[in-house]
Amino acid sequence: MSARLLLGEPVAEKVRQRIGGLVTQLATEHVTPKLAVIVATDNQATNWYVSSIARAATKLAVACEVLDLGEATVETLAETIKTLNADEQIHGIILQTPLPQGIDASSLVKLIDPAKDIDGANPVSLGQLSVGQEAFAPATARSVIEILEHYRIPLAGKHVAVIGRSTVVGKPLAQLLLQLDATVTICHSRTVNLAEHTSRAEVCVVAAGQPHLLTANEVAAHSVVIDVGTHVTESGGLTGDVQADSVQPLVSALSPVPGGVGTVTTALLLLHTVQAAVNFLERSRRGECQMSVGR
Repeated sequence: MSARLLLGEPVAEKVRQRIGGLVTQLATEHVTPKLAVIVATDNQATNWYVSSIARAATKLAVACEVLDLGEATVETLAETIKTLNADEQIHGIILQTPLPQGIDASSLVKLIDPAKDIDGANPVSLGQLSVGQEAFAPATARSVIEILEHYRIPLAGKHVAVIGRSTVVGKPLAQLLLQLDATVTICHSRTVNLAEHTSRAEVCVVAAGQPHLLTANEVAAHSVVIDVGTHVTESGGLTGDVQADSVQPLVSALSPVPGGVGTVTTALLLLHTVQAAVNFLERSRRGECQMSVGR
């Protein structure tokens, strides 16, 4: 048996189609959705990622402004976020990490307006998500759900093991899974006997940030495995948190690296930006904010 590959591109294409429809609707109101990405690093991987977001935005008629602040101070970053919060032409804000040494991102993401927090970084967004209120989930966490739903993998009543407890993937993903009536086990670096938990799961999501952590010894036969990890190999390629060669012959479905979750994430960031623009338009119609036209 060879596992079915859960490719991200068909999922991303559906997301892009949703974006196209919303952008067309917004255009009739003279509104152009706009994303602002704050960058304060010369990290090559980060710059490549941000450039990929900008290129994808251009293709979808979403404006994207990259604010390269160099080695900015915490005061400069805070003022930039506040300025973007007040700018009605900006609908989405991303504070890209890493930040300059000594700057704590957690104090800055609290400043992002939850209405513009399109990657679910603000604790307010995460809190709203946890109680089932409307909020933007971190795009990577939502990508996992989009892939599972696209490939019609049932979650209600199923046992899902999530390896990783970050606020970017593990914790928000657990909340999204619970909303879909899954039974969720969260595993992490202090979990004793990882295989005891993962080998009983019908779906296993690996977001631990450790290459090849999950092997055939830790998965159940015929289960579904979603690999969120991305690591650069010595040869310059990419690999994930799953030892794909050993796992693929055993499980029923596996998301590949590259070509899986990461492919969907960028599309969702742009979808969230467009949704934020729609939300702003609706609030303006209710008189909750001033509307700027001719964007």
